[in-house]
Amino acid sequence: MSDKPERWSQASVYPDMWADPGEDPRNNDGAGPDGELATLQDFLTSYRLTLRMKCEGLDPEQLARRSVPPSTMSLLGLVRHLAEVERDWRNWVLPGEPAPTLYGADDGDFEGAAAEQELVEGAFADLAREQAATDAALAEYPDLGARVGHDGNSVRELWVHRIEEYARHCGHADLLRECVDGRVGQ
Repeated sequence: MSDKPERWSQASVYPDMWADPGEDPRNNDGAGPDGELATLQDFLTSYRLTLRMKCEGLDPEQLARRSVPPSTMSLLGLVRHLAEVERDWRNWVLPGEPAPTLYGADDGDFEGAAAEQELVEGAFADLAREQAATDAALAEYPDLGARVGHDGNSVRELWVHRIEEYARHCGHADLLRECVDGRVGQ
């Protein structure tokens, strides 16, 4: 008897897919969007949706389950971390004092990811709120070459960095989900 879950996919068309193409909300037939900003927004939206899909159907214990010791990484921790990161990016753009961290210092986003329904709901609410606020802050700068914030980062750099952050963590989410219940797919 093994405590390792058996690998499985919900897809029936392609066994390495998360969902069948007709049921995958990330699947948009046809050409991609026109323009650089629309393309960046489309990629970010897709990665954000991928993270949510990797968490769907799991209970608080499964979402808070850590990968492998000594790592503190969990799916719930990733949600909390990305909420924190969205806030941090917004702090780079907006003038004035930065908004305080959501979960405290020193890895609080991962350390505090406990198997409690209230924490799960709060983390997803935090993520949605922080994403919307950062999107609104960046929407003020349609010129991707504009330099913003204390460090003079380009708006383009912030968009690309956000995509990179979500893409990297979606890779972690793939492995975490497979460890939780064996479900695989892109």
